[in-house]
Amino acid sequence: MIDFYTAPTPNGHKVSCTLEAMELEYETHVVNLMENEQKKPEFLAISPNGRIPAIVDRDANNLPIFESGAIMIYLAEKTGKLMPKDLNEKAKVLEWVMFQMGGVGPMMGQANVFFRYFPEKIQPAIDRYQNEGRRLFEVLDTHLAKQDWLAKDY
Repeated sequence: MIDFYTAPTPNGHKVSCTLEAMELEYETHVVNLMENEQKKPEFLAISPNGRIPAIVDRDANNLPIFESGAIMIYLAEKTGKLMPKDLNEKAKVLEWVMFQMGGVGPMMGQANVFFRYFPEKIQPAIDRYQNEGRRLFEVLDTHLAKQDWLAKDY
């Protein structure tokens, strides 16, 4: 059984989709970000960065894991699903996971923050992050125009 700590955000959704795709048993614990529950000592013991998502794998001696990419890779290797054993194929999957972790996720996050949440509109920042988000989606579109999946079955 896995304890899944999350909130309704894109990062949280990545892990919930992974847990569902892998048909793992888990219990969801909603972390109220507006109440700063992510900064409480009991959550920081699981996720030192004070961010969701995080899991505790009860079946692995209560192993806590934070950061969505680390969680997804751990679950893939634990279950043998979505992560090929072949080193070359695994490298291709990891490329696209890192593309999302280092590119799409942060750029879309910044685009949303500057466009939706800042009290004043800082147009150069909005333009920069929206343009980079668009460019990253074009990379995905170009790649997926040639094949059905990002990396083999992933």
